[in-house]
Amino acid sequence: MGILIQAAQLILSLSILVLLHELGHFIFAKSFRARVEKFYLFFDPWFSLFKKKVGETVYGIGWLPLGGYVKIAGMIDESLDKEAMKLPPKPYEFRSKPAWQRLLIMLGGVVMNFILAIIIYASILYTWGETYLPAKNATYGIMVDSVAMNMGLQNGDKILAVDGKPTDNFLAIFHDIVVYNAKTLRVDRSGKIIDIEIPESSIAPLLKSATPILPRVPFYIYSFPKNSSAEAAGLQKNDRIISVDHKPVMFYDEFKTNISGYKNKSVPVDILRNEKDTLAFNVNVDAEGRIGVYPDMNMGRYFELKDIDYSFIQAIPAGIKKGLHTIDSYLKQLKLLLRPETKAYESLGGFIKIGSIFSKVWDWQSFWSMTALLSIILAIMNILPIPALDGGHVMFLFYEMITGRKPGDKFLEYAQIAGMIFILGLILYANGNDIIQLFKK
Repeated sequence: MGILIQAAQLILSLSILVLLHELGHFIFAKSFRARVEKFYLFFDPWFSLFKKKVGETVYGIGWLPLGGYVKIAGMIDESLDKEAMKLPPKPYEFRSKPAWQRLLIMLGGVVMNFILAIIIYASILYTWGETYLPAKNATYGIMVDSVAMNMGLQNGDKILAVDGKPTDNFLAIFHDIVVYNAKTLRVDRSGKIIDIEIPESSIAPLLKSATPILPRVPFYIYSFPKNSSAEAAGLQKNDRIISVDHKPVMFYDEFKTNISGYKNKSVPVDILRNEKDTLAFNVNVDAEGRIGVYPDMNMGRYFELKDIDYSFIQAIPAGIKKGLHTIDSYLKQLKLLLRPETKAYESLGGFIKIGSIFSKVWDWQSFWSMTALLSIILAIMNILPIPALDGGHVMFLFYEMITGRKPGDKFLEYAQIAGMIFILGLILYANGNDIIQLFKK
């Protein structure tokens, strides 16, 4: 059921984004009296699921959910309508309009996506406010995996600064290390302040790691997977594990370290139930050192979170700031793809990966947050100077405006085909990565 909810959210989110993106092109085209022949959600090779002509425009829904388009008369686009381009230009065609009008028509979709993201962020902040864990409130420090340990961190460290800048939001620490290519971390280790150098070679394994740096928490049980030996032994949700083989454990990372020494064995586990009753159980440990439990990672259970409420007026500049920060962050993430040593390209994902980011339960705050992020991603990806994308058209228009020479229709046609082949290859690569990751699980 969770997968179906994620899929439904992904389809709804992309439908909203594609419709509004194409609406941006449509509005500018109509403003400059360029004829729009088709306005489609999804692509429609061979047939449409729905179509209706209103005035000079056919509105429809295609069957191939890889985006959408507006077909503007006299423009070389996905349709590759060669016959129409052989005819003399008409006054209502895209190619007959001044370069500055064509430029605004091509930028309309990207502008709409940026505006949409800012509106969504402002609306989220006004409706739900903002809640986060201040780094100083993570009183137990951090728990880290082997990747972060190799970088020099230890369980219990308290991160004070990233590249000399004091940390505020705990969950932004990992983002700032990777995205902003941080060089040093300042930590409090058992009362001693030390600086840790971050080697360049750490970025690639950090990107592959699922949870390299998390707040250190006591081990309360949140849930059990199927065939859990812990559940079979009698452990329950909200039990707190306090010892393994009579060795005290206070934190989840201590439990993981201790239990790994009892692979394929039965081990005594003591728990605290209802914060008052101490009970003992013998639990079977599997070959990978697990007993089948998930920890409760609800930060509000252990730490004081910071809540910020916004009035309608306050939410507008805060939404703009959040939108600009997200744009800056995503641009820097794209730069990681251009640095082969980071191996960021191995993390590139398609529809399965995007869908997995959505919540498995329908949560409107989470849905709109993801939609705002995807709106910015869609805008930035579309403005890249690649033929077949909006940015490719913009690139050729800038060339025309600067040199005074318009690229030939045949050149634009070949460029469109090359761009479509490149984008198709990128889609296949990203979704291929998704499939490979599924088999690795």
